[in-house]
Amino acid sequence: MFDLSNIGPNPGAVKKRKRVGRGPGSGLGKTAGRGHKGQKSRSGGAKPRYFEGGQLPLYRRLPKRGFTNIFKVVYQVVNVGQLEEKFDADTVVDKEALRKAGLIKKLNQPVKLLGKGNITKKLTVKVDAASKKAVELIQAAGGTVEVTSK
Repeated sequence: MFDLSNIGPNPGAVKKRKRVGRGPGSGLGKTAGRGHKGQKSRSGGAKPRYFEGGQLPLYRRLPKRGFTNIFKVVYQVVNVGQLEEKFDADTVVDKEALRKAGLIKKLNQPVKLLGKGNITKKLTVKVDAASKKAVELIQAAGGTVEVTSK
């Protein structure tokens, strides 16, 4: 009869735990499967992956190069052509609007407007930075660009 009291795991799904160092009858007594002496037989004897037997490791042989500029500004890029696709004429395009349109992901990261594509709609764009070409294209379409920081 099949009920909850007599079900169990599939055959071979559960293996017995290897109990090392539990006497000669276990098959893993005395040295517990580690062989005799040497670094690998001791506790804490594992060497890191990059260890090269005491030879000066590769990461120390190679020269240090370059640096990370901690003042670098990472912009979220929006192109003029994307504004043409996503927004109607006479719209104010700011970070919130760009986020709702799915053109940027983060509100706390600066946005830069670039001039790839064409625009025919009159838009008011408020961004943190803009290229000269992008400003020219939007002004040629009758819109304005307000750059909040440089």
